[in-house]
Amino acid sequence: MSKRTKIVVGGAVAGVFLLWLLPFWAALLVLVGVPVGAYLLLDPSQRRRLKRVTRKELGR
Repeated sequence: MSKRTKIVVGGAVAGVFLLWLLPFWAALLVLVGVPVGAYLLLDPSQRRRLKRVTRKELGR
């Protein structure tokens, strides 16, 4: 399996587990909040670089 496939499968498993464990709104808050929080923790220079690169280059 490729790295991207492993990430997608892990995210799907985490999503199903959270939906089973928590109410829908709480699971949705976690699934959306974690990536947004990670983006906000980046330095301004890292955010600019992330906006500049294409999706295919993110895996490098």
